Amino acid sequence: MRKNTATSADQAETEASGWQTLRRVLPYLWPDGMTWVKRRVVIALVMLLVAKIVSISTPWLYKLAVDRLTGPAPDAGTALAFGAVGLVLAYGLARFGAVAFGELRDAVFVKVGQRALRQLALETFTHIHRLSLRYHITRKTGGLSRIIERGVKGVDFLLRFMLFSIGPLILELSMVAVIFAVVFGWQYAAVVLVTIALYVTFTFKVTEWRVRIRREMNDQDTDANQKAVDSMLNFETVKYFNAEGWEAARYDRAMERYEAAAVKTGQSLALLNAGQSLLITAGLVIVMAMAARGVQAGALTVGDFVMVNAYMIQITMPLNFLGTVYREIRQALVDMGQMFGLLSQPAEVIDAPGAPALKVTAGEIVFDNVVFAYEPTRPILKGVSFTLAPGQKIALVGASGSGKSTIGRLLFRFYDVQGGAIRIDGQDIRSVTQDSLHGSIGMVPQDTVLFNDTVGYNIAYGRPGASQDEIEAAAKAANIHNFIASLPEGYETRVGERGLKLSGGEKQRVGIARTLLKNPPVLVLDEATSALDTQTERSIQESLAAMGQGRSVITIAHRLSTIADSDCILVMEAGQVVERGTHEELLAMDGRYAALWARQSAEEEEAAEAA
Repeated sequence: MRKNTATSADQAETEASGWQTLRRVLPYLWPDGMTWVKRRVVIALVMLLVAKIVSISTPWLYKLAVDRLTGPAPDAGTALAFGAVGLVLAYGLARFGAVAFGELRDAVFVKVGQRALRQLALETFTHIHRLSLRYHITRKTGGLSRIIERGVKGVDFLLRFMLFSIGPLILELSMVAVIFAVVFGWQYAAVVLVTIALYVTFTFKVTEWRVRIRREMNDQDTDANQKAVDSMLNFETVKYFNAEGWEAARYDRAMERYEAAAVKTGQSLALLNAGQSLLITAGLVIVMAMAARGVQAGALTVGDFVMVNAYMIQITMPLNFLGTVYREIRQALVDMGQMFGLLSQPAEVIDAPGAPALKVTAGEIVFDNVVFAYEPTRPILKGVSFTLAPGQKIALVGASGSGKSTIGRLLFRFYDVQGGAIRIDGQDIRSVTQDSLHGSIGMVPQDTVLFNDTVGYNIAYGRPGASQDEIEAAAKAANIHNFIASLPEGYETRVGERGLKLSGGEKQRVGIARTLLKNPPVLVLDEATSALDTQTERSIQESLAAMGQGRSVITIAHRLSTIADSDCILVMEAGQVVERGTHEELLAMDGRYAALWARQSAEEEEAAEAA
C-alpha cells in the first residue's frame, strides 16, 4: 500500500528517533539563562516528592486504625474510640494531602509546559516559512498541518507525563517494595517485583506492537485529511467537473484504510488491557493469600492484611496508568518525531553568514548569464543575460514554459541560480539578507491569493501599520475603492478562503493595491492584469505606469499591447532570449515578436467585430 504521508520517500523527509526527540525536548525543561523556569521545575519536583511520601503513608495509617479497632482492649473504650477516630482523620488528611500536593505541582509546572509548547510551535511555524518554494510546491498542506498539530500536542503531553508519571511511578514502586521487604519479608517484595517486572515487560512489548499499528493509522489519517483539504481548496474545480462523487469515493477509500488501522488499534488495546489485568490480579491474589496465611498463623494482624491489600491496590492504579502513559509517550514520540523531522529539513535558500542588508540606490538589475533548472534533467534558463537600467521598464514575452515567471522567482530569490549571477546595484542577491531583498521588491503575481480575512487586512498586508487613509489611497489607485465602498461591510468585508468570495479581477486589483501600498523600489508584474476586462485593465495600466515612475519594473506579459511602451522587450523561447529591443525595433526585425504581435492584433480585431 502506498502511503501518501509526511514520512513517505517522495517527501525526502526523515523522522527523528525517540532519543533524538527526547534530547530536543529536555532543554525546554532546563533552559540556559531562564532562572524562573528552573525554579518552577525544582518546586514542582519537590511537590512531587512530598505527594509521594504522603501517599505512601496512607496505607500505614489505615493499618494502624484497623489494628486499634480490632485489637483486644475492651476496657479502654473512650481512648480506643478516640485513637481510632484520630487515625481515620490522619488517614483522610494524608489522602487529601497527596492529591493537594499533586495539584500544586501541576499548577507550578503548567507555565513551563505552555512556554515550551509555544516556543516549539513558533519555531516550527518560522522554520516552515524559511523552507524553499520548491518544498512548499511538493508538500501537501493538509498532511503538513496535521503533523504540526499532533507534534505540538505531543510536546505538551511528553513534558508533563515523562516528568510526573514515569519517574514518580518508579519511586513509588521502589518505596512499596522496600516496605514489603522490611515489614513482611523478602518473599512479599519478591512477588511484588516479579509482578511488576512481568507487567512492565508485557506492557512495553504489546505497546511497541501497537505503536506500529498506530503509526499506520496516523499515516492513513494524514492521507485522508490531505485529500479532504485538497478537495476543499479546489471546491470550484470539483464543481466544474461534477466530481463530488469521485472526491467522496476518494476520501472514503482513504477513510476505509484508516478504519482498518483503527480497528486493529482498538483490538490490540483490548488485548493489552486484558493481559495487564490478569498479571496484576495474579500478583494481588498471591500476596493477599500469603498475608492471609500470616494472619491465620498469628504472625500478622488484620491491620497488616488490610495494609498489604491497600498497598497492592495503590500500586495497581499507577501500573494501569503506566500502560496508558507509555502508549501515549510512544505516540507522542512518533508525532514529535515527525515534527522534528520537519524541523530538520534544511532551508534550500539561506542568508550568507554576516550578510548585509540590500541597499537599493538606483535600482539597476543585472542578470549575468543565469542558468537554472527546477530539476537537473529539465533546464529552464540557459544563460540568460540582460540589464535593466535604473528607472526603466523591461518586459518579458514568450510562450508558456519559456522561463518568464522563473526570472521573477529568481529575482525574489525563491530559488538560487545554478550558474551566473543576479545583481541589484552591483550587489549579488545571494550575498544580502533575504528580508532586505524581499522588502525592496514588489510582486504582483498572475494568481493573487488572499488571506481568509477582510479586504482591508489583505491590502494592509503590503505595509502592516498603514493608516486607513493610506489603505484607501492604494485601493483608489488600483481602481477598487468604489467596489469596496459598495459592499455592506466595506473594508471589513471578509474575502473567504483564498479570496473565493471575490472575482478574479477583484482579487487581482486587491493584489495590485497591496503592492502599491508596499511602495517598493523594484516592481515585478507577472501577468498582473491578466484577469481583468479591457476597460479595467486600461485604468489599472495607468496606475501601474504611474507607480512605475522612478522605479525599475519587470513586466511579464501575455498581451503585448500592455507592454508596447517598455524601454526594452525580451522575447524568450526555451529558456533563452531570442530577441530584444523596443516595440518598434522588434516589429522592424519581422521575427518572432512581429509574428506574435500580428496574431494578437488579428484576434483582437476579430473579437471587436464579433462584439
